Amino acid sequence: MIEVDLNDADPKLVIEASINWKKGTTGRNQEIKLSLTAPYFDKTIPPANGAKVSITDQNNIIFNFIEDGTSGVYRNTNFVPKLNETYTLNITYKEEKYSATEIFKSVVPIDRIGQNNNGGFSGDEIELKAYYTDPADETNFYFFEFISDIPVIPSLSVFDDKFTNGNEIFGFYSEEDLKSGDKVTIRNYGISERFYNYMFILLQQTSQSGGGPFQTQPAIVRGNCVNETNPNNFPLGYFRLSEVDEVVYTVQ
Repeated sequence: MIEVDLNDADPKLVIEASINWKKGTTGRNQEIKLSLTAPYFDKTIPPANGAKVSITDQNNIIFNFIEDGTSGVYRNTNFVPKLNETYTLNITYKEEKYSATEIFKSVVPIDRIGQNNNGGFSGDEIELKAYYTDPADETNFYFFEFISDIPVIPSLSVFDDKFTNGNEIFGFYSEEDLKSGDKVTIRNYGISERFYNYMFILLQQTSQSGGGPFQTQPAIVRGNCVNETNPNNFPLGYFRLSEVDEVVYTVQ
């Protein structure tokens, strides 16, 4: 047996703070997940327990998130989402303060789904296109997520409207094992330019390494969360607030 001697580093806080407001819902139920980095060969991800977590809106209204047991998942059931307003995330963990600030971004609805049964290099893959109309005279950024019945990593992609401003454009999904009757959940999130740049780099790294966005990365991608107490002990992850449009499509 070959033993690989890897250097150990102190655990870093990982912040998964995606506040999503699905169209047609109140957006009141939100959650934030806190965990810790672990050695490369560890099979479990340790939760970050006992943190104080809150989000403050621009009117200084505070929404406290309470941990569910010892899961590292912190929940709030009375959140009030307001588009285009500024929110600040505050976390205190092991006597260190972390924070991040973002704007709640809106998104246009998905207009329709197109299906092509002759896609892929071999011409026998099913391809889906989720069309949406970009608003004119605005700068917009989008994050698409496709989740199918096939047990693979969800397909993630980001788009800007630099060359498509005001036009109908689409998010794209193709999977060789996709077949008639499969259900695909399609989500389009409105995002900030900073998150677009963050996710663009992250997806580039994972596509080159062949892993998913939560696998070990060739280089650390810094998000918008900072450690106010000890800047050198910076956290990983991102604080994002997005309106999201969701369509569940049955493959024809």
